[in-house]
Amino acid sequence: MQTAFPKKLSACWHPVGYSHEIKSGSPYGTFLLNEAIVIWRTSDGGIYAMKDLCIHRGTALSLGWIKDDCLVCPYHAWRFDRNGDCVLIPQAPEIKIPDTAKTPVYHCKERYGLVWVALKDPLIKLPEIPEFENADWKLVNTGPFEWNSDSSRQVENFTDFGHFPWVHPGLLGDPKRPEVPDCKVTIKDAVLHYSVVRPEAANPDDFPIFANEDLVKPERRSVYKLHLPYTIVLRLGWGGEEGMLYFFTSQPISRNKCRGYCIIGRNYNLDDPDTVLQDFEQVIFDQDKRIVESQRPEQVPFDFTEELHLKFDTVAMNYRRAMKKHKLDY
Repeated sequence: MQTAFPKKLSACWHPVGYSHEIKSGSPYGTFLLNEAIVIWRTSDGGIYAMKDLCIHRGTALSLGWIKDDCLVCPYHAWRFDRNGDCVLIPQAPEIKIPDTAKTPVYHCKERYGLVWVALKDPLIKLPEIPEFENADWKLVNTGPFEWNSDSSRQVENFTDFGHFPWVHPGLLGDPKRPEVPDCKVTIKDAVLHYSVVRPEAANPDDFPIFANEDLVKPERRSVYKLHLPYTIVLRLGWGGEEGMLYFFTSQPISRNKCRGYCIIGRNYNLDDPDTVLQDFEQVIFDQDKRIVESQRPEQVPFDFTEELHLKFDTVAMNYRRAMKKHKLDY
């Protein structure tokens, strides 16, 4: 039996799917924090989230369909409206529907091409990302990336600079330059702020995605904002006007399973096909997946005595402190 998630995680927004994955007329079932949920749309495009359970006989509502802007159970065709109330029992249309004939509803909204759900009143806002509203930027969805690990491991891997030369040689790092630059982390509210400047290798031949081709001594400037618990906004630059945006967020399906979403923006090479970025990220995430799925425990141990920490682990140490401070740790 799995240990329960921290209660405050239920009061955070979490991604549950790309917007294009939740289609009109077709319920979408998934799990969030070990809770089975169903996402569905009404005819006006509104999106709703409920517990994926019919109160009548415990059937998964996600196996049903949409009728007259109601979610229909596949077993006995009971209809539930957007408020979770049962509004029709076909087997007994004349009876007064019991007040208990309902299913819990959750907070649900769309933003940044993703659908977000909070199981309780959300305490932490989603980040503001102006590039999504700027026509000079092209945004590309990559993944999603399903791993047999906790979301905390998936996020912490995204912040780890020390593994680049060994896990991603020739793509993100160079084994001849294994040193990690100094990094100062500041924390404001529930956001970690930090940046790194490091020498940049030439673009990989198979994936020419970075804007560093014309630089004599290219340097990559990486500016991070890590929004607790599992969201990262990364902006990359090389000293000019060209820049990249990485927006990564992880869905905590269970304590040993997660689903990562990575949206990449660029204000250059706008005519490149989406597959250039999508194929690159598939290679990177597959390389990371093999390593992270081997980590034990599957969750980040927030007790500092359980793993060894050195100076170049400063982001991970600050992430763990912040998660404990906000009671988002195990």
